[in-house]
Amino acid sequence: MAGPSTAQCDATSPGKFLKFSSIEYVIFTDSELEQARRLYFEKQRLGKELEVTLSKELFCRLIRNTMTNMIAIARASEEFRYPSKHEVISMAKRLVEYYPMIKDKSSDNVWENVSRKLMKRLSNVKSPVKSKGPPVKVQRRNEDADDSSDWDSSASTVILERSPASTSTPKRLRDNNDEPSTGSGDLLDSEKSQARHYRTLQDMYKSKKPNKAAVSHLLDLEFQSRRQFIVSDTLKEQDRPGKILDAYPCFRELDHIMDELRRIINPDNPDYIANIKDRWETFYGKVQFYGVMRKVMKPPKTLDGVEHATAVFSALPQLFQSPAMAPKKTRTPSEVFFHILTSCESPDSFLLTRSHPIRLLGQEICLLSIGPTTLCSFPKIKFHEAILYLMGCYYVFHLTYPKCIATLLSVIQTEVLGDGLHERDITPSYKRAIADWKAFID
Repeated sequence: MAGPSTAQCDATSPGKFLKFSSIEYVIFTDSELEQARRLYFEKQRLGKELEVTLSKELFCRLIRNTMTNMIAIARASEEFRYPSKHEVISMAKRLVEYYPMIKDKSSDNVWENVSRKLMKRLSNVKSPVKSKGPPVKVQRRNEDADDSSDWDSSASTVILERSPASTSTPKRLRDNNDEPSTGSGDLLDSEKSQARHYRTLQDMYKSKKPNKAAVSHLLDLEFQSRRQFIVSDTLKEQDRPGKILDAYPCFRELDHIMDELRRIINPDNPDYIANIKDRWETFYGKVQFYGVMRKVMKPPKTLDGVEHATAVFSALPQLFQSPAMAPKKTRTPSEVFFHILTSCESPDSFLLTRSHPIRLLGQEICLLSIGPTTLCSFPKIKFHEAILYLMGCYYVFHLTYPKCIATLLSVIQTEVLGDGLHERDITPSYKRAIADWKAFID
């Protein structure tokens, strides 16, 4: 009888989150570790899992980054807090379950070697507890080659005034006429906690490859303070993207942009992004035939391909027309949100003439940008859903829709994103566009 498949092994494997009563840690992983893990399960299916071992480099990376993330999350939950011995042992057990190839076969406790390495790592990076007396210099032993790190424990002290929350929260309270006569201590504690989360994020981005799962976890914890900072009147719209990227470099990554969109619109639904992608596929399929009916598109020969997606995007502003005209520098409204680069065009030169989120299709990859700033790239195969990434930018950076495509983006907001929190467009052009669309799909 054949052994379990890789998919089955993955489906029954432990999750990437390790929960305790007051804190939640994240298992470190990256593409190379996941590849080694998949190879193990493939060999296990053939009964040859003993042939798979984790290289010293990957094992050291796993230990180093696991403890770095644990310290970051612990310090974010409580100032001067470090992972406890119980938490370290629990993490070692989970790591052995998630990465079976690192089991210590020479011991009855297969997780003991991992636990010992994690504790050694913790002792090497743990800063001394503050004492009342004068500081005493302690000569630390030299670290082993497998315990090198770029973690700076002295950089984890939280300074509330340096957090973006400190520039926005008081003003937000005054604007809403909030005068909390009770519970002000809880509010202050919340502000300090949010500031710790922010500072921890800054520390994590000092490393070359911060763990996305750990960053996402901290973004969840710091969401309220971050949104108060972003939507506050202290930031002018033309300066807002640059200020936000300075404070939150994580929003140069597409995954974090889309995850923030979920936090804003539907934070309680972990499948929200998958849901809107499904709704977009349905909308994208129907709108092609709607374009043919309105005689702004040729009959579709295929539902795939960059060229066909380009034709659909070019037709969208005509199908959901705004009364405002496109800027003089652009020939059509569609050029406000996407442009096909020719072989002789430079992305940098082209972006200097743009001030709104825009998608660029290059020769090999697609670029997502705001004004002259390139945020990230994504493969051509995802070009047809890139309008969702565009919407993510408008939400994350709190930007106003360009007037010449405001109706189109408002339709996407309601029909695809399903946004029931923000105010809907009440202009005649939007009502007319929605009425015509509903009549078509019904």
